[in-house]
Amino acid sequence: MEETPACCDSPTPPPVTTPPVPPPQDPGVLNSLDSSQLMEEIANLSKQLLQDDNRDTIALANGILNLTGNFMAVNGSDLAIIGDLNVTYNDNVTQRTLLANTTYFSNATSRGGGVQFDGDDGFGNDAAWILTATFIIFTMQSGFGLLESGCVSMKNETNIMVKNVVDVVLGGFTYWLFGYAFSFGKSEWTTPFCGWGDFAINPDEATMGKVYTTFFFQMSFATTATTIVSGAIAERFNFVAYVIFSAVNTVVYCIPAGWIWAEHGFLFQLGVVDIAGSCGVHLCGGASALVASKMVGPRIGRYDDGEASLPMGSPTNAILGMFMLWWGWLGFNCGSTFGINGHLWKYAARTAVTTIQSSIGGGLAGMSLSWYKNHRLEVGDVVNSVLGALVSITAGCALFTSWEALFIGLVGGLIAVLGMPLLDKLHIDDPVGAVSVHGLCGIWAMVSIGLFVQADSLQHMTGGYSGLFRGGGFYLLGIQSLACLCIITWSTSVTFIILFLIDKFLMGIRMSEWEELVGADFAEHGIRRRNVGVSRAVSVLGLQHNGFDYSDILPQGDNPCHVKVLSNLDMLSSRRGSTLSKAVEQVTTKSFKTRLLPSFLLNGKSKDSKNRKERNEFFNNNQVTPLDNSNTYSAWQ
Repeated sequence: MEETPACCDSPTPPPVTTPPVPPPQDPGVLNSLDSSQLMEEIANLSKQLLQDDNRDTIALANGILNLTGNFMAVNGSDLAIIGDLNVTYNDNVTQRTLLANTTYFSNATSRGGGVQFDGDDGFGNDAAWILTATFIIFTMQSGFGLLESGCVSMKNETNIMVKNVVDVVLGGFTYWLFGYAFSFGKSEWTTPFCGWGDFAINPDEATMGKVYTTFFFQMSFATTATTIVSGAIAERFNFVAYVIFSAVNTVVYCIPAGWIWAEHGFLFQLGVVDIAGSCGVHLCGGASALVASKMVGPRIGRYDDGEASLPMGSPTNAILGMFMLWWGWLGFNCGSTFGINGHLWKYAARTAVTTIQSSIGGGLAGMSLSWYKNHRLEVGDVVNSVLGALVSITAGCALFTSWEALFIGLVGGLIAVLGMPLLDKLHIDDPVGAVSVHGLCGIWAMVSIGLFVQADSLQHMTGGYSGLFRGGGFYLLGIQSLACLCIITWSTSVTFIILFLIDKFLMGIRMSEWEELVGADFAEHGIRRRNVGVSRAVSVLGLQHNGFDYSDILPQGDNPCHVKVLSNLDMLSSRRGSTLSKAVEQVTTKSFKTRLLPSFLLNGKSKDSKNRKERNEFFNNNQVTPLDNSNTYSAWQ
């Protein structure tokens, strides 16, 4: 037998492997690693992350995978390890079925509404974009105020502007106190129906950047939802009752906002798409406006002579308000992409174009319909058609093509203009058209996503779902319709409960007949204008109401001090030969300063002192009274 060499009796040596590079203990160690070692460390980390069951963790690993793959490809490194990671990643996706179509929302945004779910890396640029957009959104309060004041009678225009101030002050306070907590609070008490946590929001330094940015953006949404209601109940809603309603109405908005935009929300989990708030803001506000308008009732005599629209108090104010809203809407929609990093700037650019395109389509529809009906352009039709189109594009502003935006805006403009007379036939008195513009067009905005939207590949805002006409079936259309039903049910129910409790236990929500007829400016704010119907009203109704005397309210625009002086001058027994300065001294009281300081310190010589002296001598010598003076100079010098 052949003897086996001794060298073969030894066991097979283990394969030689390169020991893993120990993790760096301080940042300086990273400088000692070459690119392949650094990529190996990153790849090992990605392998560990891909084994996690958490969707966000896997999304992070996928992002690392893409970054390392691009880096190694650029540097000509071996891509085998990246290929292994791809296999691991694809196996995990197949096994876990994270979503039905193996896509998920992994990039820098959720589905609009001003909410992000990833880390703070690179958020500084996004925050600058978001905060600037929010500043623009804030100007929409001025637009709402001008629009609403232009639609109501002039004796109520200040009242409607003050209500917009109340919406920001009290609505902003209650949103800070509990609104944000109900929308985006994260604690063990959070449910798919309601968030919980972060009451009276005050985050620490580590998280304050993103939290404050989200809060500020969402607060502008919350105050807008309440402002929509103020126009629908103008000219007859008790001001103090409205103050209470404005503070509490935050509840109507904040909870549905969590359904749509927060991770815990049940509508969010189902895949609802509402980029900038057609449902969460406008439909919510429009539904509340419908209930409030119906509960408070129409203005006195509104439908005694038919359902024709009433004349606007100031069409110029209404158009100016429309332009301010138009400008603010660009910030409203573009800011809802919630950033410009990554691919978000592309969505923001598309949003700007679709927003303008939609408003153009709505304006064309409104002007054409107004000309067809009346053979002239009615300001109300033009304004509401543009605003209705803007509401219609808001939900899908970052997803539609320019042609789709034009069509959606055209339909939205028609809905807004045709919806107002329909509500008047039902005797629902809505002076500004809030229900048709925000409510009906908000429904159309959500439905249009379920019909026309194409699933986007950059940010996955639709979760991989397409609309019915894009071959996506009925799922997305069903979710959008369900969201509308939920928001309408919630908003109408809660608004009814709030107003019922205020009216039943605190005070009547409607003005008295006297207050409504003399106008809210006079009754609520002590403002009396000429030639707007107030004088006629008080001449018939008197200046006493509920134990209060309103006779001390002077007409707006005059200086009461000057009126008093002129009245006293008129009653002087003799004015012959007097100069105006001497006459004024007779009918006024010297000020404290005038009594104490010498006259030469108070009165300096003016440029025309010589001419004034000559005129005084002329009048004194000729003993001319004011009534007899035919000279171009005033009789009083």
